[in-house]
Amino acid sequence: MQIEMLSYPVADQIVSDCSGIFSALQELDLQTRIETINRIRQELREYSPFKAEPVDCVRWVLSGEVTANDYNPNSVAPPEMKLLEHSIAEDGYTQPIVSWLRDDNVREVVDGFHRHRVGKESEAVRTRVHGYLPVVTINSERKDKGDRMAATIRHNRARGEHRVESMADIVVELKRRFWSDEKIATELGMDSDEVLRLTQVTGLAGLFADRSFSEAWQATSFEEVGGEDADD
Repeated sequence: MQIEMLSYPVADQIVSDCSGIFSALQELDLQTRIETINRIRQELREYSPFKAEPVDCVRWVLSGEVTANDYNPNSVAPPEMKLLEHSIAEDGYTQPIVSWLRDDNVREVVDGFHRHRVGKESEAVRTRVHGYLPVVTINSERKDKGDRMAATIRHNRARGEHRVESMADIVVELKRRFWSDEKIATELGMDSDEVLRLTQVTGLAGLFADRSFSEAWQATSFEEVGGEDADD
């Protein structure tokens, strides 16, 4: 299928018209200007070939409207946290915070917990961004907590950042939500042996006695699972 392309004069005229309209934004107070820009970005997204991608629409929202989740399985040591703060202070926010918009209009962090902390706790950064945080919104249909937990873990594991003991807790939670081992493995990027080992670590083997578990591997600590320090 051949797609008819806009001629350059038409494209240039669209940009020129928008520029003339956008100049009026300077007349608005800060909060109204930010809210208006967010609305413009949302409207523009409707015409984007990438509208299905969360990163296609980054909004700035008040930091008080963003809250941490209660299950994030990764952590950053104090030196790395200071480095992240320094990076954002020097280079600015180069990555938005991935969030889920709850029914109460509060955004729950799916990925970017530490970027979210810097924006709230660093006085220099908070002042520079006027108390706002850059966010993208994950697919709105992810209303089930298990789906959001899986999304957080996928982000963390893709970067090689996750705590084994917290991962075990999440496996417990997902099993309580009646997720099968196969679904857990697929959604969390694990293989079946890893799911099995985390299940054994948490003591869930006895609760799921109808499953067939290997007798060849018995974990006595989290370190045996992934070679990580449980106090990391």
